[in-house]
Amino acid sequence: MSENPGLSPSAIQASRDVRAVISRLRRSILNASEVEDLTLGQASVLARLSNKEGVTASELASVEGVRHQSMTAMVTSLAERGLVTRSPDPGDGRRLLIALTPEGRRRVEEGRQARTEWLAGRLQDKCTEEERLSVIATMAVLERLIRD
Repeated sequence: MSENPGLSPSAIQASRDVRAVISRLRRSILNASEVEDLTLGQASVLARLSNKEGVTASELASVEGVRHQSMTAMVTSLAERGLVTRSPDPGDGRRLLIALTPEGRRRVEEGRQARTEWLAGRLQDKCTEEERLSVIATMAVLERLIRD
């Protein structure tokens, strides 16, 4: 695949660098809160449910990019651990709505706290105040890239 000749070399290099760093940083952040008894997929489902409860396995499968059968197995495992509940949809009794239990919500919050503390600690230990301010400014630029 050839690169677009209209793109500047700096735009191409910045694109490569940003993608590579974000990918490695994401893995490091996720590993900082790794819970031995949950897979990354299960942790991702719990995080999604913390933002929008009462969703179906089909909806979760779609946003997570997995097969419905895989999501059903994952939800069953999470329910067996007491982290999610499944209840009939009041509008369509054939569907089950999935929601976090209080224990599931606690696990999500603990994971978020661990990830925040890990990254803040790394920024504190490895960066100067000027560099941290530069990171904040760079995040504003990257945020602008994803806005409509």
